Amino acid sequence: MLFVTFLTLKPTAKLDEAMQRRAQWKVPEGVKPIAEYWPLTTTPNVISIDEADDIASLMAATGPWMDLFDISISPAVTAEEGLRLMSQMMHKT
Repeated sequence: MLFVTFLTLKPTAKLDEAMQRRAQWKVPEGVKPIAEYWPLTTTPNVISIDEADDIASLMAATGPWMDLFDISISPAVTAEEGLRLMSQMMHKT
């Protein structure tokens, strides 16, 4: 299943600390990174798209970052999958 994670740097966090930690961080087992973006906006600071079998794996991946970021995780589908599902739903009615 796909998950999108939004990370916003906490006001008390130091950006240089976050960057140093990110440079050495390893993705935990059970999580397959799809993409990571650093938008040129103030919030969120990081958007991560990952594949995982369950939310527990994502929680293990984001836990180490909770001191630096406010984190929001949402399940997601690709646009292609969403269109397919919508088409199936429309044909059932």
